[in-house]
Amino acid sequence: QVQLVESGGGLVQAGGSLRLSCAASGRTFSIYGMGWFRQAPGKEREFVARIRWSGEYRSYADSVKGRFTISRDNAKNTMYLQMNTLKPEDTAVYYCAAARDSGTYYGTEYEYWGQGTQVTVSS
Repeated sequence: QVQLVESGGGLVQAGGSLRLSCAASGRTFSIYGMGWFRQAPGKEREFVARIRWSGEYRSYADSVKGRFTISRDNAKNTMYLQMNTLKPEDTAVYYCAAARDSGTYYGTEYEYWGQGTQVTVSS
């Protein structure tokens, strides 16, 4: 099992920045890659960004490309999401997730999920 704990959410004005963290514990050696997803009220959960646990491959949703940066620190078993130039439409609960293989990594049905952290962007 892998346990994930997010932190760093909060309230910020439009144009501001936040950095989310996701600390992984447990069987972290089984992680193939990790990702950030978000869910706004009344909407379905959507992909935000993903990163391989090894190597430099990463990808982003078009809606956040150029504004958000995903990174990781393997020594700390922690993944980050730096969010800049935030917009009100970025308001959502942000979840980190871990995938055990490429089949789930490139999809949305990751095996492990954190509890979520609220990000609210005021206009």
